[in-house]
Amino acid sequence: MLKIGLTGGIGSGKSTVIRIFELLGVPVYEADKAGKWLLHHDVEVVSKVKSLFSDSIYDANGQLDSAKVSSLVFNEPKLLSELNTIVHPAVGRHFEEWVGDQKESKYIVKEAAILFESGSYTSLDRVIVVSAPEKVRLERVIARDQSKKEQVQQRMNNQWSEQQRLAKSDYIIVNDGASALIPQVIALHNELTK
Repeated sequence: MLKIGLTGGIGSGKSTVIRIFELLGVPVYEADKAGKWLLHHDVEVVSKVKSLFSDSIYDANGQLDSAKVSSLVFNEPKLLSELNTIVHPAVGRHFEEWVGDQKESKYIVKEAAILFESGSYTSLDRVIVVSAPEKVRLERVIARDQSKKEQVQQRMNNQWSEQQRLAKSDYIIVNDGASALIPQVIALHNELTK
């Protein structure tokens, strides 16, 4: 079974593309969702996060205060790096367990916003990049999240550039608003299931 990574910049349309893969019957692992789940439910991860920040980072119901975490790591690259060294290995282990349950598939897709930045692409066979012009991505995220342009730009600046992602990719799906997505995904699906 092939392990295929799927990534792209914020607002590129990764979620839309993975929904198409799911409709085609392809198992999809969403690393960001898994990371959030682990931050709430994995005893080891929760313990390490409490040690990094303090017990008060979780409320009485065991819910992580994501806004507090974001404000703490936003301008602290070292703290963000320490958090990532807790979460990324846990997501990697969780992913490998999940892959073990997907024996019937010719391939699976692992979606992750920071697939390259985290280094997790090295355990995959191939990588798909969902590509869209920065202006289009910026407009999408502002509309979707009701964010300010500066906030979105800062998030974009924390990710690899489009050129860096494209240079490392095996496949490119163009989601510029003019190119039809479904035919691109179906063509890629057909190639991967040969």
